[in-house]
Amino acid sequence: QVQLVESGGGLVQPGGSLRLSCVASGSIGRTYAMGWSRQAPGKQRESVAMAYQSGSTSYSSSVKGRFTISRDNAKNTAYLQMNSLKPEDTAVYYCRYAAVGPDYWGQGTQVTVSS
Repeated sequence: QVQLVESGGGLVQPGGSLRLSCVASGSIGRTYAMGWSRQAPGKQRESVAMAYQSGSTSYSSSVKGRFTISRDNAKNTAYLQMNSLKPEDTAVYYCRYAAVGPDYWGQGTQVTVSS
């Protein structure tokens, strides 16, 4: 079992920034990916960004150039730096742990972009 705890969500004005953190604990594998997905009201959950063990990253087209994912392997922690936030970024953001076996998800943190 892997437990994920997210933090850093909140209310921000359009054009502002937020930084999300996700700490993984429990049965952490040697090789795993960590990332973020989000779900807005009435919409399906969508993958936002992933960070792989190799150091490579991937982003959805809707956030590329504005969001940056990073990870600290020594701390089993992933971060999502979100800049130039837009109202359409409003959603619950979920941390994801992906390795051999089932994926694990955090409880979610609310991000609201509004003036």
